[in-house]
This record gives sequence, C-alpha cells and structure tokens, in this order.
Amino acid sequence: MSQKPRKFLVSPSTLEFLRESKRTPGYSWFDALHGYVYGRWTYLYISLGVGEHRVSKRLKPVFAFLSALWTDISGDASGEASPQDHRAKSGSVANTYHGKVLPLESARRLLLVNENVELRDLEKIIPYPKARDIVLSNPGHILALECPCRSARANPCLPLDVCLVIGEPFAGFVAEHHPRRSRWISQEEAVGILQAEEERGHVHHAFFKDAMFGRYYAICNCCSCCCGAMQAQKRGTPMLASSGYTCELDETLCIGCGECVDTCQFSAISFNGLTSEIDDEKCMGCGICVSHCTQGALSLARDASKGEPLEILELLQQANAEI
Repeated sequence: MSQKPRKFLVSPSTLEFLRESKRTPGYSWFDALHGYVYGRWTYLYISLGVGEHRVSKRLKPVFAFLSALWTDISGDASGEASPQDHRAKSGSVANTYHGKVLPLESARRLLLVNENVELRDLEKIIPYPKARDIVLSNPGHILALECPCRSARANPCLPLDVCLVIGEPFAGFVAEHHPRRSRWISQEEAVGILQAEEERGHVHHAFFKDAMFGRYYAICNCCSCCCGAMQAQKRGTPMLASSGYTCELDETLCIGCGECVDTCQFSAISFNGLTSEIDDEKCMGCGICVSHCTQGALSLARDASKGEPLEILELLQQANAEI
C-alpha cells in the first residue's frame, strides 16, 4: 500500500519563516507575529493600510493603538524608542515598511545577483532605524505577485502581477500562501517586468520591512495612483528613500513638450511656459522622466544630499575588500 502524504499542522514555508526569525538577532516574538500576519494575509493587511477596505474607517482607532503599541515594544534595549520611532508614533505601523527608489539599471543589477549576500546596517543607503539589511538566500528564487496596493483599488493600473518577491524564506512563504496570486519566474522574466513597467512610467522600489527580518525582500513597480507607500510619502510619512540621484535638465535640449511633467510620479516637474523646471526637493531620482524624454534633455546626477545609492555590485565589492 502506498503511504498517504504527511500532513503538517504548520506548513513547511511557515516553519522556515519561524526558523529564520529565531536566527535573526533582535527579532522579537512580536516581530514574528507581525511578519506572519503581513505575509499570510497580505491583501487584507494592505487594503486596510491604504484605507480601501470597507472596515478601514471603523478600525482606524485600533490601528492607532496597535501602532503605538508596536513602537513601544520595538524600542531599543534600554526601553527607549529612537527619535525615528518617536516620529513614527504620529503615523502608523506602515512607517516600518520602507522603499528605496531605484533607477532601472540599479534594479536590474539587484535582480541578477546570483550569490547569497549578507550586507548589514546599510544606514547610509537605507536611512531607517530598523529595516536596512540586504541578506539574500537563494536570490534566484523570484515570485511575481499581484500587487496588493493595485489589487485593493476599484480601478487599478494593470497588469497586477508586478511585485517581485526575492529569495528565501520570503518567496516560498508567499508562494505557498498565495498560490492563485503568484507565479514563479526566472531572473530574465523579472527583468522583463522591470522594463515593461519602466515603459509604463512606473517607479522601481526595493522594499525593506522590519517584520521581514529588517531586510530587503521585494522589488515593487509602483504608480502614485495605486501605491500606498507613494501616497503616504506625499502626505508626509517618510516611507521612501531617494535613489541618491537628482534629475538635471539641459535647457538647450528641452523643447517644452511637457512629457516629463506628465510622467513624473512624484510631481517634481512643472512647466514654466518655455521649459520644464525640476523641484530638487521633491525629486526622488527614479529616472522615469529620463527614459521618457525623447530629446535627451534630462539626466540623473549624484546628489550627496539625497544619501547613497543602492548599487549592489559596488556594495559587494566593498564587502569583499573588507574580508
């Protein structure tokens, strides 16, 4: 007689997630619970977070309480929260869900990493108190997931499956719990999604979350009309970090077509009647306007005031040089 397959009370992907939580320094039981809820019920979590769920308004006081509770629990070892955490108290739990803006080439290189990576405490690059590590295990395991932010909207931008979950235990966990909303893809297919979203004028973000072990776990391709992080950023909640670049305009090449004004997802470009004008403060250095300017009048330039760029190859070279 053939044996029946064993049934587990806890799924293998969940067990691996819990094992990783135990291996992660400073990762508390509350963080593990938060991470499990976020990964297991992502669509409910995000729809409530962006205010699109029908009970969002009723639960707003509960979210405020949980946000304050989370901030208190996740303070430093002395029991005191950091200045960044105190600022987070005025917002929501979403303050711990951060994105780093990436120009297309930076995003492409990050997707094509073929080795396990451990880069920690990248404060100059990801300027947040907790979620700022790049720890890649099996980086070739990539999942295309239906974007939770787009899925929460009544009339979302299409296509939906543009969120790229990278490496383990994240990709396996999401694949097991959201099989109808995700599919395994190759690195080449993932790069193709990046390129297609670039052509649609959508911004690439490397996302980091404290509940995801304080690590990088996904590249999302975002539009300001659907993305909860971009909308929160515009409302003053610092959920996104600049790429480290700022857009520059060559007025001698600009023909005043206004294409860049319409393309900019951060409302950083305006038209003065003759040429475009760039608001350096609003510019996040995503490069979407650059790739859509047919005249070559726009370019990205390093801007020290915007922090350091996330250039994975340079980071790996630096790490190897230190060994």
